Parts: sequence; C-alpha cells; structure tokens
Amino acid sequence: MAHRRPRHRRRRRRPHRHGTQVMSELQEPFRTAAGYRAAIGLLGFVMSYTLIPTIAKYTLKANMFGKDLGKRFIPAMRDTPVPEALGIVPAIGFLCCIICAQWAFAKDDLEMMVTFNSALISVCFMVLLGFMDDVLDLPWRAKLALPLVATFPLLCTYSGSTSIVVPKPLRVLLYSAGSNTLTPIGQLLDALVVVDIEAQGAILELGPFYLAYMCCMAIFCTNAINIYAGINGLEAGQSFVIGCFIMLYCALQLSLDSEDHHHYMFALTLILPFVGNTLGLLAYNWYPSTVFVGDTFCYFAGMTFAVVGIHGHFTKPLWLFFLPQLANFFYSIPQLFKLVPCPRHRLPRVDEASGLMVPSGFECKAGQYRFWKAILLLPSDATEMPNFTVINWALRVLGPLSERDLCMALMVLQVVTCAAGLVLRFYAGGHFFDG
Repeated sequence: MAHRRPRHRRRRRRPHRHGTQVMSELQEPFRTAAGYRAAIGLLGFVMSYTLIPTIAKYTLKANMFGKDLGKRFIPAMRDTPVPEALGIVPAIGFLCCIICAQWAFAKDDLEMMVTFNSALISVCFMVLLGFMDDVLDLPWRAKLALPLVATFPLLCTYSGSTSIVVPKPLRVLLYSAGSNTLTPIGQLLDALVVVDIEAQGAILELGPFYLAYMCCMAIFCTNAINIYAGINGLEAGQSFVIGCFIMLYCALQLSLDSEDHHHYMFALTLILPFVGNTLGLLAYNWYPSTVFVGDTFCYFAGMTFAVVGIHGHFTKPLWLFFLPQLANFFYSIPQLFKLVPCPRHRLPRVDEASGLMVPSGFECKAGQYRFWKAILLLPSDATEMPNFTVINWALRVLGPLSERDLCMALMVLQVVTCAAGLVLRFYAGGHFFDG
C-alpha cells in the first residue's frame, strides 16, 4: 500500500493556565459570543423549570406514571404516583434553544447551517426513540440499532480529520527509527489502515474505521447513562456534571488557543442550553423526586454529548468525562451479555428495618459462578450475588446509605473523575502526545 501522508495538523504546545483565569483570558469576541450563548442556556433553564409541573399533570392524566421503588417503605411516599418521561420537556426546550441559536448565529453561513441541522436531526431522532421506549418499552436490540441510524446525519456532515495520533510509548511498536521502516506490527496494521511513515509512525489514517468509531461512541453515549441509573437525581445529575466539564473544557480551549475556535464555540452553543435545561429538570428530579426523567432524557443527553464531541472535534477528551460510565459498562458486562442472570431492575434494594439502601442481587446455587464470585471476593458457596453495577459496588464499599447520600457519593465520584480527566488532558497529555 502506498504511504500517503494523512491530513493531520500538529498543534503547538500551549502554556497551562489556572481554571480561575479562563474567563478573564477569553478574548473579547469570544467572551461576548459565549455570553450570548449563556443567555440562551438561561432561557432553556427557565423553559424547563416552568413547564415541567404543567407537563407532569398531562402525563398523570395519560397514566404515564410510576411508583418510586426506593420509597416503598416510606408510608407517605410509597403510593404516590410519580409522573414519567419528563425528560421530554428539557429535550424540547433544548431543541427550541438550538433553533434560536441557529437563527442567531448561522443564518448567513450555509456550512454552519448544515452542521446545526445535522445536530438537530440526530438529537431529535433520539428524543423520539426515548419517548417511544417510555411508552412502548422497546427491546434492547432496537435501543442498539436505532442510535446507529441517528448518527448518519453526523457522519454525512463531519468535516474533520479521520486520523489519530499514536501515543509516544506505542510508536516504537510501529516504526523502527534505525532502519526508517515500519516494524512487522506496523506493516500488518498498514494493511488495514495507513501508517504515516513520514511521521515516524505517529499518525494513523483510519478512514472509514474512524467513522465506525464515531458510530460506536454515539451508541455508547446514548446507552451509558441509561444503564447507570435507578436512584433519584442520578441521570440528570451525572449529565449536568459532564455538561459543566465540557463547558469548562471548551472555555479553556478558547482561552488557550483560538486556532480551532469555531469548533469549540459550536460545542458551547450546544452544551450551554443543555446544561440550562438539565438544571431545570434536576430541580424536580433530585431527592425526593417529584418526576422521573425516563429513557427520553437518557437518550437525549447521550446523543447531545456525542454530537458535541464529534462536531467539536474532541472525542478523545470526551471519554475522560465518562470514566464512571465506562467503569459501569465494563463492570456490567457479565450481566449485559447474559454470562450471569440479569434482573430487569438492578437498582439497589431498600432494607426495611433501617430504610437505607443496600446492594441488590440475584440468587444462585452454591458452587455456581465460581469465577465471578472469586472476582467479587465472595465465598464459592454463596447463594446470592450482587448485581454488577457501580451503584451496588459503591454500597458494598461505603456500606448502607440513604438514597440522597448515595446519589451525593456518586456525584462526588463524577466530579472527581471529570476533574481528573481534565487534568490528564492538559497536564499529562504532553507525556503521551505531541503538543
């Protein structure tokens, strides 16, 4: 295969600045533009906060409600119907905000208009899928296949690079500096993708494989929040935290280097209304929740993050903000792939005597699932195994907690891991990547 040099622009190293300097060091045009977008985000908060109580009455009339399983031993709350699928309100509020932003910032820019339209189509498709799931209870195969379709507008309008930078410690596996040739591993990889020999193995041009990677990322994001849920405030809370850190990341990039300002400004245009609308929902979904967000919000939030990462051209840093969700996915693999039984609801159970949440599980025979019991540090003759979720893992580590305290602990975990991801990106990235 002929070696062509992939289109990849190296970034110059930029000085690090403290987070408190971010807004003060934004150049005036960026500061003003960010202010306009923040105003649209504030509008989204007002819309969601105002409309949720009204729409909740309509969902109750349509018999779209549920009982809070975490409060079945609290007499005053166990029989109270909680309106379902209220994630539809911030989703519609978000779409309205983005349409306003499109009219305000892209009406004279055809290319930007197309980018906005692709984002709107993808998010709107997932909102429809989520609401259908809340109403019809779709099978899992539909939840995996339909997000793939929703990514097609993103892929059709994606104009960024399809190459990736190989981490410095791994380049020796692909390129031999002494002979100025590819290693056997590099030659094998070059049969599938293009290894840039002029960059000494530092760049891989993935082509269509990169588009497949973006599809996988969108499918993961739309389902990751949905399987990391089950207690009051967790879905909206984790999404709010991730959104805030994406917002901070974009502001940092704009303050450090305006080279790719249009990508980060577009990401801010999407994430500020998302944060505002999510905060309006969180006000009602926090413990004790008066509304349930439903699958509508989970799919809406996940696709919004995927759209922001893809059109903002920072899919790699986006993974650093999803560390708890990644851990929950990998930890859940035994149940997701039916290696062990997977109950319909894996949320923690409530201890009737104390009223605190404890790990939920499933029954098994003594001597069954020895391998998984060993991983969980359980005796081989145990007749019950805990469900494989980070929520249950947290309860095993921290002990029984109230629902509010459990959600707070998981929010602290989300904040700490997102902050660690931000530090890794700006302070440790230079040890693994150029610039």
